[in-house]
Amino acid sequence: MHLSAHTWMRPEPLEHSLQRLSKLGYTSIELAGEPGWYPAGGTRELLKKYNIRCWGTVTIQYGTRDLTSADVEERRATVQYMKDVVALSAALGGEITTIVPGRVGKTVATASAGEEWKWVVESLREVAAFAQEQRIRVGIEPLNRFETHFLNRTDQALALADEVGFGCGIAFDPFHLALEERDMLAAMRACGGRVVDFHVADNNRLAAGEGSFDWPRIMQTLAETGYDGGLAVECMPPIDRSPLGRFGAEQLGTGEAREDVPAGQLQFIVDHGSAVLSDEYYTQLMRTSAETMKQFV
Repeated sequence: MHLSAHTWMRPEPLEHSLQRLSKLGYTSIELAGEPGWYPAGGTRELLKKYNIRCWGTVTIQYGTRDLTSADVEERRATVQYMKDVVALSAALGGEITTIVPGRVGKTVATASAGEEWKWVVESLREVAAFAQEQRIRVGIEPLNRFETHFLNRTDQALALADEVGFGCGIAFDPFHLALEERDMLAAMRACGGRVVDFHVADNNRLAAGEGSFDWPRIMQTLAETGYDGGLAVECMPPIDRSPLGRFGAEQLGTGEAREDVPAGQLQFIVDHGSAVLSDEYYTQLMRTSAETMKQFV
């Protein structure tokens, strides 16, 4: 296994992210699914410069990006978007793409359960077939019920992957699954060798080591599944709106909203209960995560 990190949590130039990760001992990156931000040629040069490889990409589901939508055109556009995210991973030498089927923050269905399942299966078959052609492994990620109404547990994700086919697996995120699984470690074992990606945040979605997760037990169980890929750090701290201010102004830098951040990306961050974090605080989160996880790589 190796230490990796997502890029969606703090809007900043890729080179700045790579500088930080290189200094902290990370060896790969999982890029936010925004193909327009990462031109292949320039991105490859930056990755080479900082000796960071592309582990893969992850879909960023906001706006009309939603395979559960009752609007057929929105579903078609989402399929094309996901294929573009897969193509980005392939172009940069990545190995995986993590896919969230529905829009993050959509907690109420807009169609029947049967209709949604049918639409998602049909859509993901097209995406997964394309990914197989590109030699990219796809992992479906279940999220907790407060972020999506569709797909909250590993058994659901594995059932969906079975219907999709094309080597589809699961992206395991303990933050989400600790909320939904009766026994998270048992759920991990049930995934067997089908874990495609593994995300890293503590039970409170702070840096690994800043919560209550038993990381040695979790990592031992993950190793038992045969997983040998990236440990992709994805911490996203809450913003404290009380007078206690534990995660308040000192972590926000220039404030909760930034004019230089694309509206969709900012909304995606806000929908996670967070905000644009200061460079210093974000670096602290990434450093703590690396210090906690380095014993497992």
